[in-house]
Amino acid sequence: MFRYFGFKAQKPQDYVNGGPEFDIRTHLNGPLICEGVLYGPTGRVTSRFVADMYGTWDGNKGHLVENFHFDSGTKQKREWFLTSKNDGTFDAEAPDVIGTGEGVQMGSAIKLNYRIKLADAAGGHELETTDWMYLLDNGTLVNRSQMRKFGIKVAELVATIRRADA
Repeated sequence: MFRYFGFKAQKPQDYVNGGPEFDIRTHLNGPLICEGVLYGPTGRVTSRFVADMYGTWDGNKGHLVENFHFDSGTKQKREWFLTSKNDGTFDAEAPDVIGTGEGVQMGSAIKLNYRIKLADAAGGHELETTDWMYLLDNGTLVNRSQMRKFGIKVAELVATIRRADA
């Protein structure tokens, strides 16, 4: 059933036509601001956050630093190491990601799948994560992520990402 409806039914090919062309080397580059919310398993907002982000690229190798500030006062830093390939796919690694995330950019969207290990303070769970980012005409990115454990959705994130100098 999930193959045909909802979040899991999306495919990168759905975003080939229409909208601007998403290139992670362009759109995840320089100073960025991210604002969003996290939803728990009941669908209620459990946390709000703002993040200062900064991306740099040297050819096909990227480094994205995210500094999160949560409404609880908690701060978190994540560093992504990205490798863009010539076929539209990319790899993503971070210290709290188990193995290597696999992404694809196609048309106005990207999809990234990875397994994340939460901090011990957050339970230390390992979650299967799917990130979708959609590029809007004005350059803003809309990020929607779902995290699952044993196939059951336990959290969802919705955020916008925009250039800090815009």
